[in-house]
Amino acid sequence: MVEARRTQYAKSGELHVAYQTLGGGPLNLVVLSAGMMSIDSMDEEPSFARFDRRLASFSRVVRFDPRGLGLSDPVAMASPPTVEQWTHDALAVMDAAKVERAAVFTSGPRSTLALTLAAKHPDRVSHLIIVNGSARTAWAPDYPIGIGRDVLDAVQEVHFAPDAVERGFDFLALAAPSVADNQAFREWWDRAGNRAASPAMAQAISEMHRETDARPLLASIQTPTLVLHRRENRFVPLAHGRYLAEHIANAKYVELDGADSPHFLGDTEVMLDEIAEFLTGVRHSPEPDRSLAAVMITDIVASTERIVEVGERRWRDLLDRHDTALRRQLERFGGREIKTTGDGVLATFDGPARAVQCACAIRDAAVELGLEVRAGVHFGEVELRGTDIAGMTVHIAARVNALAAPGEVLVSRTVVELVTGSHTNFADRGEHRLKGVPGTWQLFGVTNT
Repeated sequence: MVEARRTQYAKSGELHVAYQTLGGGPLNLVVLSAGMMSIDSMDEEPSFARFDRRLASFSRVVRFDPRGLGLSDPVAMASPPTVEQWTHDALAVMDAAKVERAAVFTSGPRSTLALTLAAKHPDRVSHLIIVNGSARTAWAPDYPIGIGRDVLDAVQEVHFAPDAVERGFDFLALAAPSVADNQAFREWWDRAGNRAASPAMAQAISEMHRETDARPLLASIQTPTLVLHRRENRFVPLAHGRYLAEHIANAKYVELDGADSPHFLGDTEVMLDEIAEFLTGVRHSPEPDRSLAAVMITDIVASTERIVEVGERRWRDLLDRHDTALRRQLERFGGREIKTTGDGVLATFDGPARAVQCACAIRDAAVELGLEVRAGVHFGEVELRGTDIAGMTVHIAARVNALAAPGEVLVSRTVVELVTGSHTNFADRGEHRLKGVPGTWQLFGVTNT
């Protein structure tokens, strides 16, 4: 794991611009991340952290918050930042980080900033990588692939409102469908956006992006350029990426599978391989990211029978209340929801004691709703795959959960040995063969918490 260094500050005019560096590879890579996202939130989302760590495995990554965003100095609402000012901020950060020349990576709306850097400061930009980007957002007679002003105005009005989803605009459903149903991601996304900018400043920056037209700069860009675009991207349609590639001299253009607009979501391995090969000449294929974690899996016992008993509408209400209670306990015990399993959840914890306590709390909360929940917990190494996890630890936790009795929290011997001294008592449930797992496994039921 490539740790981020402490946040440092560059001076851009009279303002302070926050930046961080990761890795120590032979080439410098300035990352202009898309959207309203501050550098102090990026590593809290595993898929974002993994993406930047992979970049840092073959380069020295420099990432920063331009003025008006995140940890950098704010600006007056009467004078929102401009692309030209953000260009000066990027150069100031490069100077402070002692970067004479660097590759520049960008995605989404920040594409115009990267294009401006490459066109106006070619001596500072060695390579240009653009993911799901565009030279312009709005429709024009000579840019029919843009979005109509009426649509942009309607979206702008509601996009940054706290109740945008309730008013019918779900940004994640449009731009990041792979995580639209992931409540943990939604909570991180909202939290990160709140940290980055107020609704008014976010709207002002968004208006700056939509009014910027970088098309006049494209013909002057001679920097080696890689344009990557996902085919099913509805937020920034494929035509925008093709336009960039066609108007930048000798640009390499690669279409990728997927619909997510944020670069760090979805299947990122092929994208990262393309970037590594473009910058270094070789494809870097590191071992899958792995981490130690306590894995908890829960489900509602006899859910099919309960649907018949109470009816589908009543069951939906019960399931919603169960999910709310479940997520409340995950937050209480520091768990991370990986995904729902229909009537349960797959979650991870830093340690097994919290996982056991959370499983018991979820079970007890379900009883108050008239439901029975069972849970399985195991601790070991998991393979990190985007926002998902895989590996034998997950498989074992699923098998343990399947063997749990109604209302029981069942754990592996590994968990029992690791929580010694936590005042949790266990009852031996004997040795079992777990399908697909070598050997026999001694399991234990939690008798108190």
